[in-house]
Amino acid sequence: MLSEAQVRNMKAKEKPFMVRDDRGLNLRVDPSGRKYWIFRYWENKKEHQISLGPYPDLSLKDARLKRDELQMTRAKGESLSKIPRFFSEAASQWLKIRMKGKAENYLKTVCLRLNKYILPEFGSTPLNEIKAPDVLRLCRKIEDTGHDETARRVKIVVGQIFRFAIASGWAENDPTSALLGALSPRKSKHYATLTDPSEISILMRAMKAYPYTLIRCAMLFSAYTAARPGEVRAAEWSEIKGDLWDIPAGKMKMKRRHIVPLSKQVKEIIEQLRPLTGKGRYLFPSPRNDGRCMSDNGVRMALRGMGFTKEQITPHGFRAMFSTIANEHGWNRDVIERQLAHVEENSVRGAYNHAEYMPERIKIMQWWADWLDGLAEK
Repeated sequence: MLSEAQVRNMKAKEKPFMVRDDRGLNLRVDPSGRKYWIFRYWENKKEHQISLGPYPDLSLKDARLKRDELQMTRAKGESLSKIPRFFSEAASQWLKIRMKGKAENYLKTVCLRLNKYILPEFGSTPLNEIKAPDVLRLCRKIEDTGHDETARRVKIVVGQIFRFAIASGWAENDPTSALLGALSPRKSKHYATLTDPSEISILMRAMKAYPYTLIRCAMLFSAYTAARPGEVRAAEWSEIKGDLWDIPAGKMKMKRRHIVPLSKQVKEIIEQLRPLTGKGRYLFPSPRNDGRCMSDNGVRMALRGMGFTKEQITPHGFRAMFSTIANEHGWNRDVIERQLAHVEENSVRGAYNHAEYMPERIKIMQWWADWLDGLAEK
């Protein structure tokens, strides 16, 4: 059994975890440090969980009293299915069931939004007490900080959890359904990039001269492949297959396997990396040797350190640079879009083979690397 001191001093970990007290009472600790009392029980051979409330609002003593009340209800042969469910419980089950198998980076982003914005606001509130104005108030608070897109995403996550709760019989309505048109209009997101050859020339020379090998290789790898930053950082040695980088569907934004032809410049980078990281999992591991890949700050901070502002270029901007320059040089737009792993909105056209246009894509990626190197030599 837990003591009050143990509960008070329980430290958060990278992932949520639960610690057992007694007779179905558990303490859940989220990565954010927030703690919730959870009552776990089995009915019809299925596990169920009921959130009793957050700690320290609900003390260990009071949590045990609530647990005893629920146990008494069960002892009378009454079902707990009508017990009001808290938002945190629905969110926990939604993560466990609906987010299973999602890409790691996507899951991290969802958990960040939950722990930073949503759970502090609604975690200990019964689902049916959360109304549309409450969700709008949260979203407006986020918009007031200048993060309109984050507010929109938070509303989407709240709505997904409520729809899961409705299907589970825990909630009656989805309050986000009444918020259509209530948030600031969505703005098209354009990542900062360089398109002037004289500026790209300066950038290429700066990257090639960067003193730290792993970061230098990551920057050049990103520039030459025009892959998404997360895909580059999480690139694994097992995915490098001769002249190709074979990225599995689970890592891709659109959940489609993607193949990147490797130019001779990229293959040279890979050979530079092999003695440094070739015995591990990732081409670009974290310098902390914690088994993870490089963080998203590595390339970004290097660009800033070289004097390039966020208004000039971001790690994601290499993709826009490739797209702009390749289109200007008359390359087939469909080849460019396939190489960027963009999916057509038309569902029929979107169901393309991962190797479509491969001969043209091999040519364009070698042309692109040569074009960049040509600027670096000027």
